[in-house]
Amino acid sequence: MIEFTFWDIVRNLLLAARWTVLLSLAAFVGGAVVGMVILFFRIAKNKWSRRIASGYIALFQGTPLLMQLFLMFFGLPMLGLRIEPWTAAVLGLTFFASAYLAEIWRSGVDALPLGQWDAGASLGLHYLQELRLIILPQAFSITRAPTVGFLVQLIKSTALTSIIGFEELVRTSNAINNATFEPFKVYGLVALIFFVMCFPLTQYARKLEQRAAAR
Repeated sequence: MIEFTFWDIVRNLLLAARWTVLLSLAAFVGGAVVGMVILFFRIAKNKWSRRIASGYIALFQGTPLLMQLFLMFFGLPMLGLRIEPWTAAVLGLTFFASAYLAEIWRSGVDALPLGQWDAGASLGLHYLQELRLIILPQAFSITRAPTVGFLVQLIKSTALTSIIGFEELVRTSNAINNATFEPFKVYGLVALIFFVMCFPLTQYARKLEQRAAAR
């Protein structure tokens, strides 16, 4: 057993938490970009575009995230693509996030009255201008709370990347626990760090919901 002081454990966990935050941000930004593309397909007038987007969303929402990470990390090398844990983690979480974000934002678009589309058409705006200037700003405003709520879920989902070897908070805590044999202390601190990261976002999402309900 290796001797770790309490502050040694805290310091190492906080250093690892940086990678959890970085992974969460990378996956959220990547998921937002890919999710926007999926959203355009999902609300397109062409039925085949809508079906492709619906199939994509169903695939990533209907399969476990862990299996998606396994396919990225163990499956892609079988196709000759060498991939590191960081890349597999970012790709897996990006595709996972994109499916949920696209569906969240699609619900915001569907919540708008058809008159918003008609108003854009009466101003002589073409389809993309209607989306950019009228539809999407309102849809994003409506769905801010669930978007922030999903970010909380994404942060907690990063823990699964420890299984494919990415050195984030949970994997580091496993290594420290194996060295110290103090699971209550180590995992208790991990839970506290996740709470500190997620609780402010949860409260922010709740305030956004309250503001939306008060309108």
